[in-house]
Amino acid sequence: MEHEHPVLDLSMDAAELTARLVDFASVSGEEKPLADAIERALRDLPHLRVDRDGNAMVARTDLGRAERVVLAGHIDTVPIADNVPSRLTETADGEKLLWGCGSSDMKSGVAVQLRIAATVPEPNRDLTFVFYDNEEVAAELNGLRRLAERHRDWLAGDFAVLLEGTEGQVEGGCQGTLRVRVETTGRRAHSARSWLGDNAIHHAAPILDRLSRYEPRSVAIDGLTYREGLNAVRIEGGHAGNVIPDACAVTVNFRFAPDRSEEEALAHVREVFDGYDVVLTDSSPGALPGLEHPAAAAFVAAVGAEVGPKYGWTDVARFSALGVPAVNYGPGDPKLAHTREEHVSVSAILRAEERLRAWLTA
Repeated sequence: MEHEHPVLDLSMDAAELTARLVDFASVSGEEKPLADAIERALRDLPHLRVDRDGNAMVARTDLGRAERVVLAGHIDTVPIADNVPSRLTETADGEKLLWGCGSSDMKSGVAVQLRIAATVPEPNRDLTFVFYDNEEVAAELNGLRRLAERHRDWLAGDFAVLLEGTEGQVEGGCQGTLRVRVETTGRRAHSARSWLGDNAIHHAAPILDRLSRYEPRSVAIDGLTYREGLNAVRIEGGHAGNVIPDACAVTVNFRFAPDRSEEEALAHVREVFDGYDVVLTDSSPGALPGLEHPAAAAFVAAVGAEVGPKYGWTDVARFSALGVPAVNYGPGDPKLAHTREEHVSVSAILRAEERLRAWLTA
């Protein structure tokens, strides 16, 4: 056979195409067969220019429209949990459900991208379709990050939609996130003679007290309310069952509203823990929702969906860093992502395609 997998048929409806995509196992780092199939399908569309970097593809129209919109989605999944190939079931009330690894996160969104690419050759806005690899693993491997570093011009646009699962809601921007280690020190001693030591774990008590008394901020941006959170997520300390510890570290995660920069967020955390050693371990910026942009307003009106803030971090932040306002909108259910029971409603997939088509052809 010429190909290990069947060629992608973009004349299928978005639900059938989702099933075909699920059947292409594409765990992070193993996306090449699916990337090859997507590239072949895109190159068969004469109205698109297609570029590739590794296992990431960018396809663009060039119609001279006044605006350019980016539709983006990752093609990798978490490891398979006995949930490939796909299967279709029907509930007692007639709702069809498509099951399989990546069905919700986010091959249903990728199927919608491909359908729009194939069936909307003359959109009312120029379109850029981004399909990228390695989203589910370490940030330094992320295909969208690689594209932004190597081919920033490929990602140019006035507005972007990341088709991550949102259950058909529009989620504006995303929170930023950072983690720090708040460290204490003491003096090691035998626990039978504890008065000779200085217990570093005990010194962590005021850190936890500050966290328990901390009042997180809520801030309204473009009509959306983002709730911040500052929480201990790990405590490390101790050497043995009979040793007074001389070091302890509390790992604290700060989820911050997108009106703060990473630098401002870190400064705030250092202020909260004034007097302690605070070591930054990782940080990612938030993304402003950009809902006041005309293309965003038209998108929200066209899809007719409820609009809310994005709690959590997504790759919309990468577009925001490029100066492209972005929202999250996709048919999948984020609560099912990465689960053995991952599935997506067929009607949700078809509705997402229909709404995007209405927006881009009105």
